[in-house]
Amino acid sequence: MDISTYEQLIKNEATAKISPSGATSFGAGLARCMVKAILRGIIMAKHTRKHFLQTLTSAAVAAGGMSLLATTGCSPKGGRQPNVVLIMTDDQGYGDLGIHGNDKIKTPNLDRLAGEGVELTRFYVSPMCAPTRASLMTGRYNYRTGVVDTSRSRAMMHPDEVTIAEIFSSAGYRTGIFGKWHLGDNYPLRAIDQGFQEAVVHNSGGIGQPGDPPGNSYFDPVFQHNGQPQQYQGYCTDIFFTAALEFITRHKDDSFFVYLPTNAPHTPLEITDEYADPYRAMGLQDNDARLYGMVTNIDDNLYRLLNRMKQLDLESDTIVVFLSDNGPQWQRYNAGLRGRKTSVYDGGIRVPCIVRWPGKLKEGLKIDRIAAHIDILPTLLEACGIPRPGKLSIDGVSLIPLLGREQVKWADRNLYFQMDRRQDVPRLYNNCAVRSQRYKLVNGVELYDMELDPGEANNITAGHPDIVSRMRHDYEAWFRDVAGTRSFAIPRIRVGTPHENPVHLSLQDRRWPDHFYRHGHWKIDVRRAGAYEITLAFDHGEPPGGAAEAHLRLGSTYLKQTMARGIANCTYRAVSLAPGWADLEAWLQAGGEEVLVSDVYLRCLDL
Repeated sequence: MDISTYEQLIKNEATAKISPSGATSFGAGLARCMVKAILRGIIMAKHTRKHFLQTLTSAAVAAGGMSLLATTGCSPKGGRQPNVVLIMTDDQGYGDLGIHGNDKIKTPNLDRLAGEGVELTRFYVSPMCAPTRASLMTGRYNYRTGVVDTSRSRAMMHPDEVTIAEIFSSAGYRTGIFGKWHLGDNYPLRAIDQGFQEAVVHNSGGIGQPGDPPGNSYFDPVFQHNGQPQQYQGYCTDIFFTAALEFITRHKDDSFFVYLPTNAPHTPLEITDEYADPYRAMGLQDNDARLYGMVTNIDDNLYRLLNRMKQLDLESDTIVVFLSDNGPQWQRYNAGLRGRKTSVYDGGIRVPCIVRWPGKLKEGLKIDRIAAHIDILPTLLEACGIPRPGKLSIDGVSLIPLLGREQVKWADRNLYFQMDRRQDVPRLYNNCAVRSQRYKLVNGVELYDMELDPGEANNITAGHPDIVSRMRHDYEAWFRDVAGTRSFAIPRIRVGTPHENPVHLSLQDRRWPDHFYRHGHWKIDVRRAGAYEITLAFDHGEPPGGAAEAHLRLGSTYLKQTMARGIANCTYRAVSLAPGWADLEAWLQAGGEEVLVSDVYLRCLDL
């Protein structure tokens, strides 16, 4: 079939009418939408094999995909698929919300969202941000995805992971991300390579961190807009919400999936005095005042979002999900929970989670069944009538049977959490937890009855050896399973492709044996043989003590260059590279000291 025939099929599809009656008609309309996505992908040659196959699989079964929704009463009106707005804040603890007993913080719109929706009161995530984001995007435990930490190249997600954005995009949705990605800054790991058609994001794990533009601030920042740096005016959270609102307005007549992962209230605590001063006036310490001000700013932006949805008459057609990525970064009011960020006690992994879908879910309902980040993907797929791609393996379960019902039979299960920082290969029983509905086992030796002891103060291991033995057995089986998925292999950054040239390697993804070791390397995959221009940039500007030597080792290639005083970077021109995997090392020797090479730029001269 030639291209003109495909184009005619699209024209025919565009004129077809979708009947507004019943799930079967909706499924047929959805199938037509998916077929159109396939045809456009063929014509525009934009689908990778992964994208095309998952689209084909979805289209083949779409007509029957609404049957469960029809029985649960959650199907959307008419033939339109529901929209999704998924909001995730950064380092906002369970207690950083008015409805959780915090009488200082002002979050009227988040409180309102909970009153108009369903709150999952025992919702769990990973102890730190990048692992949570990997699980949220894939429905899989982060250890399966390559993401085991937040830096040192361990926050990069393997590109063959199928993301929620790719699935929604293949189902005909418009997809956009506005905020923090933190799963890879280079092709093919970026959000725009993983299913997001529109992206306004910062690099690295935070604004101003290594990998983000030097000196970047929460005010008037430089963000990556669809892979290109762009200067914005205003405050970061306001910018992200404004971009999301513009995207929603543009696509109000389409079905859209919006991911809004704010970098606030993560440090640095940059916020205007307008937001911090009211909390200072309460007598709060400056850190708490600033952070609460950042949360209130998020709350104000949530009002803007909900108000715009109402103005566009999209409220009843839109599912809004709100959660945080881990617990608070320092000890403050957290509703009596033990621990904080990085910890597998509930203070580090239990977070707010609210789902609002007006007219479909019961207002003000609270669900106490345990749930987690891995459940969001299957829940949203079912809510939107999108079948799971054929062979996609996920760890989460759909929460649709729970949402909207006060009484429902729900089988008990275990949830697993672990954060073994600075270790390429996580270790058994290191900073880990197993959580069932009633019990929680921490590090294999501490057992807590979470119904009687939500603050995890009374270790009851001695009195329940049978429960401890069973949960240890389950944990060890889980660990072997997730560890066996990829053996914790590290994704490699691709060099020499037309998708990204030059490639920027930053400290975010530099490898080193421990946190303080300076002479490290980057793991790369040279995709095209040929001549390259390689530039090294140094962490502290010009080398100390006058002249210095810059060193570069890439596979079997070793080069060095003498640098004069006053030079802050050096360039090796026309370096011949062979295709394949290699470790790139770069360092500067000056006055007996090693100066950190903070950034490396590789430009293929043959592209």
